[in-house]
Amino acid sequence: MPEDDDHPHAGGDSTPRKGTMWYSRSAEEVLVQLGSAITGLSVQEAARRLAINGPNELKEGKRVSPLHLFFGQFKSLIVWILIGAGAISSLLGEVVDAIAILAIVFLNAVIGFYQEFKAEQSIAALKKMTAPQAKARRDGNVTAIAASGIVAGDILALEAGDLVAADARILEAASLKCIESALTGESDAVTKQAKTLAQGDIPLGDRENMVFMGTSVAAGTGQAVVVATGMNSELGRIAGLIEEAGADEGTPLQQKLDSFGRILVWAALGIVALLFGLGLLRGTKLLELIMTSVSLAVAAVPEGLPAIVTVSLALGVLRMSRRRALVRRLPAVETLGSTTVICTDKTGTLTVGEMTVRALSVAGRSYEVTGEGYGPGGEVRFGGRKSGAQHTAPLLDLATVLLGCNNAHLVQEDGTWKVVGDPTEGALLAVGLKAGGDRQRIDKELPKHHEIPFDSDRKRSTVIRRMPDGKLRAFINGAPDVLLLRCTNLYTGTGVRPMTDEDRGSLVAQNTALARQALRVIGSAYRDLDDLPPAALTADAVERDLVFVGLVGMYDPPRQEAKEAVTKCRAAGIRVVMITGDHPHTAMAIARELGIAADGDTAIAGVELDTMSDDDLRQRAPGTAVYARVTAEHKLRIVRAWKANGAVVAMTGDGVNDAPAIKGADIGIAMGISGTEVTKQASDMIITDDNFASIVAAVEEGRGIYDNIRKTLQYLLAGNTGELLLMTICVVVGLPSPLLPIHLLWINLVTDGLPALFLAADPIDPDVMNRPPRRRSERITDRGFLGPMFLTGFLTAGVSFTVYLYGLKTGTEEMARTQAFAVLVFAELLRAFGVRSETKPVWRISLLTNFNLAIVVSISFGLQVWSHHNVTLGRFLKTSFMSLGDCFLLLAVGVIPLLVLETVKVVRHTRPQWRTEP
Repeated sequence: MPEDDDHPHAGGDSTPRKGTMWYSRSAEEVLVQLGSAITGLSVQEAARRLAINGPNELKEGKRVSPLHLFFGQFKSLIVWILIGAGAISSLLGEVVDAIAILAIVFLNAVIGFYQEFKAEQSIAALKKMTAPQAKARRDGNVTAIAASGIVAGDILALEAGDLVAADARILEAASLKCIESALTGESDAVTKQAKTLAQGDIPLGDRENMVFMGTSVAAGTGQAVVVATGMNSELGRIAGLIEEAGADEGTPLQQKLDSFGRILVWAALGIVALLFGLGLLRGTKLLELIMTSVSLAVAAVPEGLPAIVTVSLALGVLRMSRRRALVRRLPAVETLGSTTVICTDKTGTLTVGEMTVRALSVAGRSYEVTGEGYGPGGEVRFGGRKSGAQHTAPLLDLATVLLGCNNAHLVQEDGTWKVVGDPTEGALLAVGLKAGGDRQRIDKELPKHHEIPFDSDRKRSTVIRRMPDGKLRAFINGAPDVLLLRCTNLYTGTGVRPMTDEDRGSLVAQNTALARQALRVIGSAYRDLDDLPPAALTADAVERDLVFVGLVGMYDPPRQEAKEAVTKCRAAGIRVVMITGDHPHTAMAIARELGIAADGDTAIAGVELDTMSDDDLRQRAPGTAVYARVTAEHKLRIVRAWKANGAVVAMTGDGVNDAPAIKGADIGIAMGISGTEVTKQASDMIITDDNFASIVAAVEEGRGIYDNIRKTLQYLLAGNTGELLLMTICVVVGLPSPLLPIHLLWINLVTDGLPALFLAADPIDPDVMNRPPRRRSERITDRGFLGPMFLTGFLTAGVSFTVYLYGLKTGTEEMARTQAFAVLVFAELLRAFGVRSETKPVWRISLLTNFNLAIVVSISFGLQVWSHHNVTLGRFLKTSFMSLGDCFLLLAVGVIPLLVLETVKVVRHTRPQWRTEP
């Protein structure tokens, strides 16, 4: 990161640029460079800087107007083909045809608009994270002012519970701790200090002498000088990344349909032009040629396709909501099904997001602790069983230290236990209660006399309480290595004895073993004191000659269901990549436990990423499972590296630092419970239970939806192919048009359209997650799609042409057209049952698994037969009367294509599965 040498002192005309390494400069240097002092700015100087630099606010990206969003629904090439066909029909006086076509187009646009209306609110949501009020020194006095009025050089007064108003360099800190998980991904509160850090590029989470806009103060007090405001802050930089990442590249389905639409347009235009020219050579009337051309265009285009795809995705949204996934953009449903890589945040996504104690060591014995988070669920176990009465005394003595030196509180909100205060102390409080401690009894019987807060130099905290006998006892929790140096005695469970070198070596080995499990280890000790006034109870006087009690190992545990979900992803050919702001050894331990990384794998840290070019990262991405100590910008680069390798990337997360990558991924997934509003607004989908397993369930739904769209598309296009072949054959051989535009619209919208809707709701194949994901380059109209489509089109066109030719020889042109229309409708309706599976014949698929399809096909049969007996409907469809006997005879002819197709299916799959398909 380049050093910025701008010096806005003596006037401070501008907010210093983000590149300045404020953490590597002394507090005095920072104050001089910013033209400020420990007493703060004057009111006049602050007003001047505010006028020059503008308010301390995040700028909103360009809003998409509802009108623009609505017209965006008309980008599809197929939609414009329909609009053109509707316009020509209107000009030719075919008003009914034109209204029907344009109504379908409008309905599709309304549905899409409704689903996407609120999809662009990411930058606005960031404003909710900024502090509405801040305390700053003006003219030497601490004053509460609007956070938007904070300027570079202001001195912020910080205390527990505050939301930090701007990026600032700490000048003074007294037990100051900040929660930065939303910005960095780390679960622990970060201890802050004022000392100058080393030169060089230090990761955001390690800048201990800085506080950042949008984070909160967990404990302690401090003062800090503002170095960056608004869009120049780290939060502002993320806002800029979200806007940059938001370019819409289109989902795989959108890209495939657009590609298919272009092919369809040129094929249709080519056929229409060829036949139009052939008609001119034959001397056919121009008006008749135009009408025939419009009919051919209508036959070539599946009018119901845009609506069918939209409704298919909407049905998928409904099904996914039942599996705890809320979809904010319709195409995201299908994108999930083609996902090849899931880049996931660790904290709060793969893990619980709460520090949890897993191990205790006291009086020479090691214990396991069950349960997750801060709730009372779980127990202390010894040897795989709940600890018995012989363990009660030592566990209670350890619990007394853990609870006695603790300022956190646990509260239950909406059924969830949360910590008020430092998360580490919250975890110690939770395990102290599981070990038999009683917080209320301790506060009542052992009242607090004095406290020596934690600081990063001592690496421990002390609370002194008065015992029932009137004496004082100091309870100390801290880093084991430092604490052991100040211990001279050892608690044994039956008493206290002097600590030997062997004891010390054993405790060091236990500490090392716990640390190798990626556990954060805390040591506990106590000391009895003489009755002294608080002023005499200094750290040096109290924290020596201690009695060492025990060790506590804690971490942010993986979710119980996450490992199973990762295994399912592997079976489905989906790569899971962990991207976290946490330390590399912690990230690798969790990744190995979940099965994301193997024993020999290593993590790439953010510092290493900074040295890589985009091309280097693209080459290394496929071989890297874990990225640690990364920033929001790094996460976005990783997502783009995978996309550059051709992957369809899903990005999951909950913090603000995940939002840019979520916005830049093919499918962005936010956590509904722990996720920030920023992340939710940047996402395509929200998981309501914060469960990684729900993401896998959503992928399964996405694959099933794609399968249904594919079979529906094949059903529609095979019908269009048959219509186009029938029309083309008749024009080539010089016969009158066998179908009118209204016939084609009826077939495409009613006969094909209604069954297609229920094909889109077909049950998902249970084996859908046992096959690899589709490649991004894979065409939806591949060989396996086109072969059956053309065969179906040839068969339906063949039976319809035969009936039409027979009708022309035995009756009138109108009757022949009516019979051709009827047999084509019957063939199409029957084919809906066969298209449900590419491998199983129709008699092996239960009708009850999609009973709605059977009902709508029956209704469509009835409508078709009724159209030949009802004068009004017959006039609308331009059909003639036909007896019931003729109708059933044509129905028998319409079965021929289905029988041939199912026979081919059986022959092709010589070993069919004989179970009923769900």
